Amino acid sequence: MRLPVRVAALAATTLLVAGSATGCGGGDEGTVNDGKGGAPSASPDPTPDANRTHDGSQAALPAALTGQKLDWKTCEAPTKARGSYAKAPGGQWQCATLEAPLDYREPTGETIGIALIRSKAEGPGKRIGSLLFNFGGPGGSGVAALPGAAQRFDSLHSRYDLVGFDPRGVAESSAVVCRGDAETVKSLALDSTPDTPAELKSYMDDSVAFGQGCAKRSGGIIPHVGTANAARDMDLIRQVLGDEKLHYLGFSYGTELGGVYAHLFPKNVGRLVLDAVVDPSADYAGHSRNQTRGFQRALENYFESRGISARNGTESIVKLLAELDRKPLPTDDGRPLTEGLALTGIIQPLYSQDSWAHLTEALEAAEGGDGTGLLLMADVYNDRDDKGHYGTQNHSQRAISCADAKGRVSPAEVRSRHLAEFTEISPVFGPYLAWDLAGWCANWPVPGESETPEVSAEGAAPILVIGTTGDPATPYEGARKMADELGAGVGVLITNKGEGHGAYGTGRCVTEIVDAYLLDGEVPQNGRTCTS
Repeated sequence: MRLPVRVAALAATTLLVAGSATGCGGGDEGTVNDGKGGAPSASPDPTPDANRTHDGSQAALPAALTGQKLDWKTCEAPTKARGSYAKAPGGQWQCATLEAPLDYREPTGETIGIALIRSKAEGPGKRIGSLLFNFGGPGGSGVAALPGAAQRFDSLHSRYDLVGFDPRGVAESSAVVCRGDAETVKSLALDSTPDTPAELKSYMDDSVAFGQGCAKRSGGIIPHVGTANAARDMDLIRQVLGDEKLHYLGFSYGTELGGVYAHLFPKNVGRLVLDAVVDPSADYAGHSRNQTRGFQRALENYFESRGISARNGTESIVKLLAELDRKPLPTDDGRPLTEGLALTGIIQPLYSQDSWAHLTEALEAAEGGDGTGLLLMADVYNDRDDKGHYGTQNHSQRAISCADAKGRVSPAEVRSRHLAEFTEISPVFGPYLAWDLAGWCANWPVPGESETPEVSAEGAAPILVIGTTGDPATPYEGARKMADELGAGVGVLITNKGEGHGAYGTGRCVTEIVDAYLLDGEVPQNGRTCTS
């Protein structure tokens, strides 16, 4: 399945949350206040500009929403989190629920609860306001992730309240739920690069069944979980927190969310930072093409760091995957390492250069006949806990991305238009991501909103756009595209020469630039370059 555009896991020593790539999890169904559930409506929520007034401003929300008082309380353990995230954060952290319109076309109608978490500014300096975070996904829980990542932001915490949220359809904000653990296990056993008609039928049947499960179990929410609505929720959060402008730090998918916010609310932009940037010019197929190129580039850089040529290293992985397609490897816990799980296990450590040593150990073990290491890394990526339960981030990710994107690709189109091209870009990741074009949104019950997200933000304050040259999930070229599309005088490009997904906190240069901007309002020169 599609690779999440998210910051890599804290377990991999970078900023964020362990996401999911293929698997789906059990858990309670998401709920909406006064929602009726059942099948989704025939059309999704409005396209990004649909509920604007004639002069381009955002339609006013009722005072009952904009003037609501949040009931901040000591946080309990997140109910949807896995592993170390499934603990109450304690300390200074407070949680609350904000009520937002389920459908922004009916702002006085049903509402949905948006889960928030905050820690008030701790330093002696003058408080600037709230700093809102999104760590990526889509589908990542800010409520679960922010406390564990907060040490990275100590300098910012001195003058900002750190605020995280679960976007609509995610975790504590009416999580989309599509299937349970047993179905997930069966799905993970399927061949995600089908070679025969029977394998293709099983793959597509499972993909369609996933969407049907979403409609059955989360039909009341999935028409309303698109990125534009999450951006509208962010502006409501800003108002309810009492901030004149939105200050925001978005990573990975959070950069797309930040760009859409800037387009919808350019006059409300305060200090926005977009790090590990999604290419706003890429359509449904283009996004997968970009990721194919980005992960191949990261894999080649990994092999070159070991003194192995890119060609020889790539050929060794292709050979390993072909052998696994014929015969999976045994592992310590009895589950076999399949081709798909091995590929996922290779992807996971590519998010952070700090994890490359683990990849080396796992590959060497696999070459010796032991698939345990790659399977464990695949489990982290697939949000599987040590009891065999799977999280629901993938459910949310898929629902949000399919609500956003209009593109739908048939198996015939994969064969005729994409498979050869993607495989040429990367013989390792290309086939996997080409077939994913057919499976990801197959027969999705809600139509997508647009071909590409609109991020033009004329009149907005300068926005920092940070791209890392070796980023596997959001290739560097996307940062240039984002800076351009935000508009002249708005997008300020910072190039980080290095590896990994996300630059803030991984090197002194980028971190100092971002801190000076967020704390003192210092806008760096457009085109500045750092080396991490």
